[in-house]
Amino acid sequence: MTLSRVQKSLAIIVGAFVFYTAATGPFEGLIQRAIFLALVSCLGFALYPLGGGKSWRRLGLAIDVTLAVVTVAACGYIVWHYDAIMTTLPWATTLDMTLTAALVLAVLELGRRTVGIIFPAMVVIGLAYALLGHLLPGALGHRGFDGAFVTETLFLGDLGIWGSLTGVAATVIAAFVLFGALLLHTGGGQAFMDLAMRLGGRQPGGAAKIATIASGLFGMISGSAVANVATTGNFTIPMMIRLRYPPAFAAAVEAVASTGGQIAPPIMGAAAFVMAEILGIPYVTIIVAAILPALLFYVSVFVTVHFVSIRRGLAVVPEDELPEWRSILALRRILPTVFALGGLGIGIWLGRSISTSAFYGVIGLLIAFVATEAGRLSLRQMAGQVVDGLEDAGKGLVIIGVLLAGAQILVSMINLTGIGVTLSSMIVSIAGDSVILVSFIVAAVCLIMGMGLPTTAAYVLVAAVLAPAMTAVGFDPLAAHLFVFYFATISVITPPVCVAVFVAAGIAKTPWLPAAGEAVRLGAVTYIVPFLFLLYPGMTMRGSLFDIIEATTAGLALVLAVPALLAGLRLTGHRVVDVALLLLVIGLAIYPQPVTPFIALALFVGAWKFAPARAKAVSA
Repeated sequence: MTLSRVQKSLAIIVGAFVFYTAATGPFEGLIQRAIFLALVSCLGFALYPLGGGKSWRRLGLAIDVTLAVVTVAACGYIVWHYDAIMTTLPWATTLDMTLTAALVLAVLELGRRTVGIIFPAMVVIGLAYALLGHLLPGALGHRGFDGAFVTETLFLGDLGIWGSLTGVAATVIAAFVLFGALLLHTGGGQAFMDLAMRLGGRQPGGAAKIATIASGLFGMISGSAVANVATTGNFTIPMMIRLRYPPAFAAAVEAVASTGGQIAPPIMGAAAFVMAEILGIPYVTIIVAAILPALLFYVSVFVTVHFVSIRRGLAVVPEDELPEWRSILALRRILPTVFALGGLGIGIWLGRSISTSAFYGVIGLLIAFVATEAGRLSLRQMAGQVVDGLEDAGKGLVIIGVLLAGAQILVSMINLTGIGVTLSSMIVSIAGDSVILVSFIVAAVCLIMGMGLPTTAAYVLVAAVLAPAMTAVGFDPLAAHLFVFYFATISVITPPVCVAVFVAAGIAKTPWLPAAGEAVRLGAVTYIVPFLFLLYPGMTMRGSLFDIIEATTAGLALVLAVPALLAGLRLTGHRVVDVALLLLVIGLAIYPQPVTPFIALALFVGAWKFAPARAKAVSA
């Protein structure tokens, strides 16, 4: 059997396992997690072969097979001894320690192959700190733990590798990845792109607005900035360049818009599910809290693109390249998406688990897909598209499964050693009683710690280490977690390690540094919006109706004024007066008093409305 057949078969098996457990309910906790990790690890070694295409591939194959076998053996050991592990307090034997070391090595090696060396290195540091921390002086030192105790924590219980992060990956996240993959492979992806083209194409900077809308729609399902850039960017970036948009600008638009997919419900880069697990609150609470910030993010990007497009005279998309509304709204195009989202909503409304609700969405999707395509596609073709979706879901789960298993190792070591509490106390002691200083320190550290890491891994890391520092000074836990999540997320567009920009610049065939500068400007509001979580309780849909209206008003004033300032929007015709006015609007928006957000928005709207028509042009 060729490698591609092995990859395809394993991917389908992973997708089928997720589909089955979403329909019937998961196995017992450790059993579900062990089977899931064994499957995605085997698929990972097939998808990311060691030494592929090189002369020493035979050695690489031997290593891959060995690692796959020991991974299956370690996971099988947990399944076989499940009852003993859960009903007793097993002492680690030599076999246990050997299997633990082999499994950790396999997970870290897969992490290296999928996302690079940074994250596995951090896990290794966490393990080394647990084993050798007694050698460190001062506040960072601890009593130290031997290999047997670390094995019991990592392997023989549900606090280590088999903890809640691996659990949420094996159930809820897996079900939603399957849901998104099937939706995109049964026509949802093209429907999103066509809708984006129709809505944004005929406006100034139409191609850039298409990228913004399409990336937002795709991001709601994929939840991955890099995957989003690779998917929509291969269409939107060449379109923008063909219409004579600067390549750096084209790359930046796609990178920033794709980043928003990580903060847009319902998937949010899988972090929504992890956040719900960490905070112990319903998943629905997380996605409701994220709706307003996500909307503000995309409004800000859209407005910035609009202002910059006017200034640079960026072209609209020719009418003959845009799909017709009749085609976009045809039942065949929209019914699968409507039924998919409808099934998901019905499941949540009936109080079913999130993974079961995702299964309802998949069933609704498949029913609508078969009903609408029955006369156009053969049964074999329809089955082929569904199998492609299963395969794509299986492949997508490799990175998520491996990362969350690795993150669970790191988090368990952080909890075991107490380093998270220690670092939080150090941050609070440095900042003193200043909540503003604490928030700025945490924001800066989040940007640094998130560089080079996938969204979910970055969030898990900063949530374990930095969120406690914010709750310690009185911030609401949900607001604190959203705050650190946003800053960890936007590290993908923040130099020097801005992976979303790297991918977009590669597609645009332009140096990444100018693209990164454009991306920071386009996403400037994103660096400010998280502070609104801390200033306005209504930003997370908490508090009274007035609190929510106040937060919305403050957010709107901010996402209008900041892009206007950066794009050089003329309101009065006098540059100094315009800058002062816009700075005043921004200041009032982030000054949390009952009337200041309304004054800020009124100032901007009034200045825009009553400015002479010639003054509304954007300066060159």
